Amino acid sequence: MPMILFLLSLSFSLGLLGLALHRTHLLSILICMESMMLSLYLMMASFMSSYNILTSTLLPILLLALSACEASAGLALLVATSRTHGNDHMKNLSLLKC
Repeated sequence: MPMILFLLSLSFSLGLLGLALHRTHLLSILICMESMMLSLYLMMASFMSSYNILTSTLLPILLLALSACEASAGLALLVATSRTHGNDHMKNLSLLKC
């Protein structure tokens, strides 16, 4: 395993650890999920370039564009919940309350 793949898998693990430990605010959850997604995309791109797979080099760029759309939807949800509930604490959010 090349060193860059090890470092990227370590960054994914740190994002997962941050997601497991910091579940109090919606913004911290979104940031940890975005760091995990970014490390996956970088891992995919470095894997493809290290093994000379040139046929699907546009796949990480396409997935990164979809991730940007997902991040904007997550931030829109964050703004909507902070306007209705007054904060972004996850313990105040429930599916039973609208």
